[in-house]
Parts: sequence; structure tokens; C-alpha cells
Amino acid sequence: MRNFSHLDEDECIARAQRGDVAAFSELVARYQDRIYRFLVRLTRSEDDALDLTQETFLRAYQGLPRWRPDALYKTWLFRIARNLAFDLLRRHKRVEFVALDEDAEIADPAPGPDAALETSQRLRLLEAALLRLPVEHREILLLREIEEMSYEEIAVVLDLNPGTVKSRIARARATLLGNTKC
Repeated sequence: MRNFSHLDEDECIARAQRGDVAAFSELVARYQDRIYRFLVRLTRSEDDALDLTQETFLRAYQGLPRWRPDALYKTWLFRIARNLAFDLLRRHKRVEFVALDEDAEIADPAPGPDAALETSQRLRLLEAALLRLPVEHREILLLREIEEMSYEEIAVVLDLNPGTVKSRIARARATLLGNTKC
């Protein structure tokens, strides 16, 4: 199989649209980890995230002939992933509030310096706090803070206007910090 890592995204897409499977494989390689991380945090299931990641790229491959160059490929992929995740969550009725046991200690099993332990614990607490959020708040924070998407890119993924994205991010952050109720 040919290596396309030297090509820019637009060229990979153009080649994939012409039927070059190796070019599409390069696109998968570039995005599969990000899509998987987003889905595992959204669904809270590694198994579901693996299945949904595979389904995301299958749908992307099937839809590639209809992809419009005026849309960012990244936002298109995340929108496919998001839609698949919400379909799964609705089918399993898992769009719900998850209570966090405030007495639970989240320990880091890996040995290391105090700073590394503290950082790891903070990340775990953040992950637990994200799980407490409604799925709509969780997804918008994941796209902004973890995937580092712009407001405009998030607007495309969620089919919202950028002003609505900004206000939802502000509400989600406030909820995460405990300043408002879910």
C-alpha cells in the first residue's frame, strides 16, 4: 500500500473520491484516534466507541462522493460520529444524568512523582465531572476543549450558529464548575 502521509488533506480526499483506498486509509489514520476519544467520552463505553468509530469511517467512505469541498472534512467526520453516538444513546436510553459519588477517591495506580500523581488525579476528576454533565454539555466541551475546534467548526458539527455555540459553551463551563444547575 502506498504511503500518503506527505500529502495534504485535500489531496488525500481528492484521491479517495477517485477510488484510491490507500488515500482513504491515510485519512482514517489521521483521524481515527480523535474520533475514538470523542466517542468514548461521549458514550462512556470503549466497546461502543470502537464500533462507532468503525461505523463513522464506513459512513464517511460511503458518503465521500457526496462530500462538499466547502465543508471541513474534520467537522464532517465529527458530525457523522456525533449522530451515530446519539442514535446509539437514544436506542439504549443512556442520555441521562450520572451522579458522582462525592466520597469516592480516585486514585492513580501508576507510581510517579507527586506532580504527576496530582495531574493524573485532576484529569480523572475532570473526566468524572464531565460524566455528570448532560450529554449536550459534555459533547460541546469535548469538541472545544479536547478536540480544540473553533466555534465555527463546532457550529458545523452541531448544526448551530456560532453565537449559540458560544452561549452553550459558557453554560456548560458554568455547569461544570458548579455555578449553575444542569
